[in-house]
Amino acid sequence: MAIVFMGTPHFALPSLRALAEAGYDIAAVYTRPDRPAGRGLRPQPPPVKILAQELGLPVRQPDSLRRPEAIEELQALAPEVIVVCAYGQILRRPVLELPPKGVLNVHPSLLPRHRGPSPIAAAILAGDPETGVTVMLMDEGMDTGPILSQRSLPISPFDTAGTLGERLSRLAAELLLETLPRWLRGEIAPQPQDESRATVTRLLRKEDGAIDWHLSAEELWRRVRAFNPWPGAYTYLDGEQLHIWEAWPLPFDSSFPPGTVVALSAEQASSVPADAGRAAFAVQTGAGLLAVLRAQRAGRRPLPSEEFLRGMPRIIGRRLSTPPEA
Repeated sequence: MAIVFMGTPHFALPSLRALAEAGYDIAAVYTRPDRPAGRGLRPQPPPVKILAQELGLPVRQPDSLRRPEAIEELQALAPEVIVVCAYGQILRRPVLELPPKGVLNVHPSLLPRHRGPSPIAAAILAGDPETGVTVMLMDEGMDTGPILSQRSLPISPFDTAGTLGERLSRLAAELLLETLPRWLRGEIAPQPQDESRATVTRLLRKEDGAIDWHLSAEELWRRVRAFNPWPGAYTYLDGEQLHIWEAWPLPFDSSFPPGTVVALSAEQASSVPADAGRAAFAVQTGAGLLAVLRAQRAGRRPLPSEEFLRGMPRIIGRRLSTPPEA
């Protein structure tokens, strides 16, 4: 029984490896074309392509699965089922109807909550206490197909989109290995999603990382975590971009306007959990202080806040802005 796997980023790697190690006959791995990256803009293979080649699996990289020749090539593989995990292309009816056992999609949220392309960041932004993974039978909608299985995962206050994505990717592989054989044996009855509970995410943009200091410290803390590693939460000082990679909200306020960098008192600094790290300074927000734990100047490496402050002591009392002041 042949399987076709479709995926592109790091999130898909545990699922692909799990299927291969479980002995499934993977007829081909479909992934996105190589893309220019780095300073030299040289074509870089997606992570799934690299792993597939290491596993000795055939790789296909069509620009689109809408063209008749691409569908014919897929049909020639005669897959019993197609497994999709963060592929990055919308699949149309000719592909969805091709395998007898359908197309299974592994989605990193508890559907119908957080449909769409950015479910991991969306869960952090919303302040959800938990998220999870859903294996669903794909239809022509955006993550609207019936559910085959789900498993939840608590969101830690120390999670970023990067760390949460890593945990979800491992959970996705586990759930897929449990679900796929039961689905192929006809032991699962697909359950329709509750449309009244549906929410939809959108693709993140670079400008989403721009910090509005009039928001509350709680909201900005979520954004710092949700936008790590991309696009990163950033602000400006004298036209120079500063990234804030780790932070913690504090229930204190200064007498200064939002965006002002302030020193922390011993009481305020001690309010940051030890597991979060040490904060040497904070920024006044619209409500509360945002203690900075790790920051980065343009062209420099990220630094713990104490080290950052030693290299830039005059930042205390200055006002940060987004976008850069003219």
